[in-house]
Amino acid sequence: MRHVFIIGSKGIPGAYGGYETFVDKLTEYHQNHSELKYHVACKASKKGEFEYHNARCFQINAPELGAAQAIFYDVASFRACLAYIRKNHIEHPIVYVLAYRIGPFMKHFQKELHRLGGVLYTNPDGHEYLRRKWSWIIRKYWRLSERLTVQHSDLLICDSKNIEAYIRKQYASFHPRTTYISYGSEVVPSPLKDEDTVYQKWLRDKRLKPWHYYLVVGRFVPENNFEIMIREFMKSNTDKDLAIITTANRVFTKKLEKRLHFHSDKRIKFVGTVYDQDLLKKIRENAYGYLHGHEVGGTNPSLLEALGSTELNLLLQVSFNREVGKNAALYWTKEPGNLAALLDKADTFSREQRTELGKQARKRICEAYRWEHIAAEYEKIFLS
Repeated sequence: MRHVFIIGSKGIPGAYGGYETFVDKLTEYHQNHSELKYHVACKASKKGEFEYHNARCFQINAPELGAAQAIFYDVASFRACLAYIRKNHIEHPIVYVLAYRIGPFMKHFQKELHRLGGVLYTNPDGHEYLRRKWSWIIRKYWRLSERLTVQHSDLLICDSKNIEAYIRKQYASFHPRTTYISYGSEVVPSPLKDEDTVYQKWLRDKRLKPWHYYLVVGRFVPENNFEIMIREFMKSNTDKDLAIITTANRVFTKKLEKRLHFHSDKRIKFVGTVYDQDLLKKIRENAYGYLHGHEVGGTNPSLLEALGSTELNLLLQVSFNREVGKNAALYWTKEPGNLAALLDKADTFSREQRTELGKQARKRICEAYRWEHIAAEYEKIFLS
C-alpha cells in the first residue's frame, strides 16, 4: 500500500477551487484502489479526522494571519503528516505539496521525510509572483519560495507544459526532475434542462436571455484582465450582454468604474457568484460565448470547464491559453480595439460555425483533459 499525503488545498469536500476540485476528483477515481491510500489536509476551525472517498481527511486549524495564514496552514499540515508517518511506521510515503507557499521550509521537510524513507513531490501551480494583487515584498517572497521549492522537491508535477519548460530553463542549475500531468475536466451536460425553474429564475433575476450573453467566470483580480475585457466590450457593437460571475471586490470595482464608467453601459452585468455547479454548467452551455482573460498560471480550471460546455470561446493570447485551447478557440490580444473587433466578428458567426467550434472544444477536453486520464497518470507516478 502506497500512502500519499496531500497538503495545500483547503480540503474536501465542500470547498470549491482548482486544487480542491483536483483533490476531490483524484480521491473519487481512486477511492476503491487497493494500492493507494490518500491522506488529505483540510482547513478547519478545530482538529479532527473523517473519511471521504476512502481518504483519511485530517483537519488543521489555521489562525487568521492575513497572507501568512496559508503558509502557517501548509507548515502545520506537513508537520502533521510527518507525525502520522512516524507514529504509524508508514513505509515509502509520498507527501504531495500543492503550490509554492512553503519554499523556505522545504529543505527541512525534505530532509525529515527522507529520513523516514519518503519522497517529496510538488505541484508548482503558476507564476504567483506575477500577480498584481501582491505587494513587492510578498512578490519577493514568492520568487524565493519558488526557487527553494524547485531546489528541494524530489519531483515537480506540472499541470502545464509551459510551466514545465519554464522550470527546466529557469532552474537548470538545480537539474530539477519534472513531469507533466494536466488538470482535468469533464464533458458531461448539465442535468438541468433549459426550462428548469432554477435556471429560468437565475435568468430573470439577472435580466438575461439564453444565447444572448457573453460570459466571464473568474476571480476579480487585475491579472485576469477584467478591465480590458469590459473596456473592449463597451467599444464593441454587440447587442448581447456581458454576464460577469465573480466574487465581490469593492476596491477594484470602484477603480474600474472611475476609469471606465461601465455602469452607464446596460450590457455590463456583474451577476455575483454561482456555487451550484449544475446551474453554472447550464449557464455556460447557454452562453453565446465565453471570454477568458487569465494570463498568470498554468492550466486554468475555468478555461477547461468553458471548453467542455461553451461553444464559442474567446481567449487572451498567451502561451498557457494557447496550449489548452489550440484551434478550438478564438484569440485576442491586449492591443486596443482587438477584442472589440473579435466580438463584432463573433456576432456574425452562423449556428453551424459555433457548433463546429463547440465540437472541437469538447474533443480537445476528451483527448487531453479527462479526469479519468488524469487519475490514471497519477496512479502511474504514485506507484512507480
